[in-house]
Amino acid sequence: MDIFYSALVFLHMLGLAGIIAGFLMQLMTDHPKSPKVLLHSSLLQFVTGLALVGVAEMADLYDPDHVKVAVKLVIALAIVVLGVLNLRKPAKNLAIIAGVLAIVNIGVAVFWG
Repeated sequence: MDIFYSALVFLHMLGLAGIIAGFLMQLMTDHPKSPKVLLHSSLLQFVTGLALVGVAEMADLYDPDHVKVAVKLVIALAIVVLGVLNLRKPAKNLAIIAGVLAIVNIGVAVFWG
């Protein structure tokens, strides 16, 4: 179970890197693929985050803080929504908000108990 959990953490971090990369791509270069990078990375992070909590609960790896998980879930869902809106009509403002929310989500993960 540890290998599966570690693989999920790895994919979760790749999703985070993709969100930041898509945000920076759209902000600096306005690359046409940046909205897709942002959306797919946010979906990857959302799904792997849910799976991480599910695996932690099932395998009894640790006792997740459900308030922290709920806050991170709402932020991740907001990033996914922004990714969808940004794909429909690319705008730097949407990418900036998604990037800032991703950074806030990192802060919640690191600094919340």
